[in-house]
Amino acid sequence: MNNDSSSRIVAHLKKWIASAAPGSKLPSTRSLVAEHQASPVTVQKALQTLTAQGVIESRPGVGTFVRAVRTARPSDYGWQTAALRSPLAPLPSASSTMRDVANNAISFHSGYPDRELLPERLVRAALTRAARSDAALSRPPAAGLPELQSWFAHELGASTPAGTTPPNPSDVVVLPGSQSGLSSIFSALAGRGQPLLMESPTYWGAILAAAQAGVRVVPVPSGPDGPDPAELARAFDETGARLFYAQPNYANPTGVQWAAGRGEEVLEVVRAKGAFLVEDDWAHDFGITTSPVPVASRDDSGHVVYLRSLTKSVSPAIRIAAVIARGPARERILADRAAESMYVSGLLQAAALDVVTQPGWQTHLRSLRHQLQSRRDLLVTSMREHAPQAHIEQVPKGGLNLWARLPDGTDLDRLTRDCESAGVIIAAGREWFPAEPAGAFIRLNYSGSNPGAFPEGARIIGQALERNRG
Repeated sequence: MNNDSSSRIVAHLKKWIASAAPGSKLPSTRSLVAEHQASPVTVQKALQTLTAQGVIESRPGVGTFVRAVRTARPSDYGWQTAALRSPLAPLPSASSTMRDVANNAISFHSGYPDRELLPERLVRAALTRAARSDAALSRPPAAGLPELQSWFAHELGASTPAGTTPPNPSDVVVLPGSQSGLSSIFSALAGRGQPLLMESPTYWGAILAAAQAGVRVVPVPSGPDGPDPAELARAFDETGARLFYAQPNYANPTGVQWAAGRGEEVLEVVRAKGAFLVEDDWAHDFGITTSPVPVASRDDSGHVVYLRSLTKSVSPAIRIAAVIARGPARERILADRAAESMYVSGLLQAAALDVVTQPGWQTHLRSLRHQLQSRRDLLVTSMREHAPQAHIEQVPKGGLNLWARLPDGTDLDRLTRDCESAGVIIAAGREWFPAEPAGAFIRLNYSGSNPGAFPEGARIIGQALERNRG
């Protein structure tokens, strides 16, 4: 009976509200009790129902009022089409690697290491100290904190052989992540409409940065040993390009590390053509069975523009990277960065410097090497057992990813959908090609969460591949 009374009061009040102005005050609870011959509990229940429906709102100590309802109407943004015109360059869609997925999914798609692979204790302590320092309140120099510039220069200089001049701290420009560095390098050193040679396959973010900069990407095939120097020389000659973007160590997505001597051969080509090599050393901290030696360590004439990131190895929340360039190239990059962001947060720079100069940093890197190796080996073993159709041409010596070729004719869209419906998230390989894909590939990240689920994830991928062939 109380439910019927409550519904009767709700219906009555809705009629009253329909003719009342927004903001009108409802009769008091005592008045409603008397009017409807109902209990205070029944009246309160009716008011709660109307509140839940968004019809009224209660203001403690004042009363209950008719809620002002704004009528929703479709927005018209058509005027922006005329104002913006066509984009100067078509931009690729957002990468699947940046997707957020359910916690219970088996995630092979992400490009970032799991939290347990990060130096969490060092990061938290560094941020606390940085927050208490002058860095929390002062503006840093445009090129970066001098101490952090020195650290980046010293690290590269430690690999420089005798007879080659190591970089100076003044050659370093600190960046808010390597992605912004790629955009500045492509804009400042190539320029809109100009050709840019790029390894294929390659990092999707570099393809995006090139599109944003409006440069014309020319793919250069890269195999298990790196790009063919003769093919690279021919591409320079045919296009007139003056920039070649590459990842000599643990390339994303393939995991390839250039063969011994390939860096020198590529450097000879670049020097002969009066060009630049943009070396993206994104995985410098992720060596497993080898240690990376940057090509930049063998160049002191300004032909190599070296990009080094700390974001993935320190913390995604500390987006700090650096570009090391010599001569006018460095000045042009710095000018572009100044126009874009003026300077990089001193707080984040101080925290990054604190982490990498702690004794625990090297201890963490040694532990990280072993953790990555066990994860990589587990995923390789799982894929070979449960998904042999996915051919792993090369087990990477470092980095975070496996690159697998699928049978010809594989429907990648169907495969990714089938895997996702079974709780496994994979990344289709097409987004790592600057032009048409050279086949059907998937990239599997072995640094994500829950490595214990790798065998089950591989089994689901194998089953989805079997259905795909049917």
